[in-house]
Amino acid sequence: MVNFKINDQELSAPSGTTILKAAEQAGIPIPHLCFLKDINEIAACRMCMVEVEGTGRLVPACNTEVLEGMVIHTNSHRLRQARRTNLRLILSQHNSSCTTCVRSGNCELQKLSHDLNIHYQPYQVQPERSHVDLSTPIVREASKCIKCMRCVQICDKIQGMHIWDVSGTGSRTTVDVSYNRFLKNTDCTFCGQCVTHCPTGALTVRDDTNKVLRALADPEVITVVQVAPAVRAAWAESFGLSSRQATTGRMVAALKRIGFDYVFDTNFAADLTIMEEGSEFVERFTHRGKHRWPMFTSCCPGWVRFLKTQFPEYVENLSTAKSPQQMFGAVAKSYFADKIGVSAQKIFVASIMPCSAKKQERELPSMRNAFGDPDVDVVLTTREMCRLFQSDCIVPADLEEAPFDSPLGSGTGAAVIFGATGGVMDAALRSAYYLVTGKNPDPDAFREVRGSKPWKEATFSIPGAGEVRVAVVSGLANARKLMEAVDSGAVDYDFVEVMACPGGCAGGGGQPIHDGVEMAASRGNQLWKMDEKAPIRFSHENPDVKELYRAFLKKPLSERSHHLLHTDHRD
Repeated sequence: MVNFKINDQELSAPSGTTILKAAEQAGIPIPHLCFLKDINEIAACRMCMVEVEGTGRLVPACNTEVLEGMVIHTNSHRLRQARRTNLRLILSQHNSSCTTCVRSGNCELQKLSHDLNIHYQPYQVQPERSHVDLSTPIVREASKCIKCMRCVQICDKIQGMHIWDVSGTGSRTTVDVSYNRFLKNTDCTFCGQCVTHCPTGALTVRDDTNKVLRALADPEVITVVQVAPAVRAAWAESFGLSSRQATTGRMVAALKRIGFDYVFDTNFAADLTIMEEGSEFVERFTHRGKHRWPMFTSCCPGWVRFLKTQFPEYVENLSTAKSPQQMFGAVAKSYFADKIGVSAQKIFVASIMPCSAKKQERELPSMRNAFGDPDVDVVLTTREMCRLFQSDCIVPADLEEAPFDSPLGSGTGAAVIFGATGGVMDAALRSAYYLVTGKNPDPDAFREVRGSKPWKEATFSIPGAGEVRVAVVSGLANARKLMEAVDSGAVDYDFVEVMACPGGCAGGGGQPIHDGVEMAASRGNQLWKMDEKAPIRFSHENPDVKELYRAFLKKPLSERSHHLLHTDHRD
């Protein structure tokens, strides 16, 4: 332990503790902008400067360790002047059009400017010129970049994709796509982790709300919306609702208030995915010699794009099952269209997803129906849905709860956990066990694949099939390590679940942003609790899914199922 003073307060902390952490533990705030614990501790913004007696220069609190006898001041006249000067210099290169910025009200730069009482700008404002490319789900506005390097560090350290880098020199220094490329020409998986860790509006997810509003205003169009499992664990954060008020029923009621004709649950399609993917795994596992191993899940479009670009020789190991989002669109524009007696071309399918990569997935040429129309017409993130609620002056806390519509609105506990890392594997194993044995396992028999550990391994025994070796990974840097281990023969699995975002969809790139706070684990825990309380916890027991097979698809892996619910990943 070392002893020191901060603002005349005598403190002690373990050797190696930074001034910023020591001050935080003592309840002493030090402003900062670029800092992200264990990820970005490079003191780029110079906002966390403090004064240390006996040192002639100001030092950054985020990467300066406390030492024995150190006397620190965090709010002297010199510091106040330095911070304001530093912030004004940052603002001199920033497009401060806050009223039209998607991050207004949730922007660290805006908050810091307010907190430091910045009300005038003595320097000439010369923001970097922006070329906004809306052809990809991730949008960069250079004029709002503050060169904090967070996106670089997240992409390098957490996702291992190395998409962003520093370019230029001197006053022209900026952050841009590495190797002087356009984003659309890179291997970017569009996971959106750079977006959720950007402190300003320099990186955002493309806004598609106007497409939805146009469809809602067209009386000739039947609007259908599906809501992903992870959305229900996060949407209410934007409205500060208590856990008692943050119900799925209020979310459904708000979507109805906006004007959607039908509000359905992606949990239905998640159960359908388990029936197809689980059956596919059992088919492969009982005919091992005909297939390459391991089999990979295909629900996460960021992961699928990663595999295609980084390890293309393993593409045939992917399950051919479409993701729940795409399965839902295919069923809505076939089975549901027939059921209500309208042409599939009159149905507009919107998705509310926790994910930015889903926007790119819906655009794939292999995700279209017989008319050439996309299975899903538009994808909105959780944040976009919340902005729609706010723009319509909807107060969710005041709404009466409403149920999902039928018949695509039912889901099981196995489906809701799709939003948490390990959830797809857990749900698939529950139904795979049933498909092989004809009996349900204990729904909690596969606990070893749960939890926030980034790489989990387990072996389970299925009577009549044998030992099944499984792995669960979240975060693309971890996925790369797993693939390298698979490729070298260091590990041997039968079934592998991969999610691009750390913690799974709960921590997706489209979820509400809380700067410096990772919410994936707590949101995932909410989903596991929903599973525990669910009256039905097996996908194969979903009554609407059973009816879909009886009346339309006949059985899993049938010819019609293959046509509607499966895809060619090489297309």
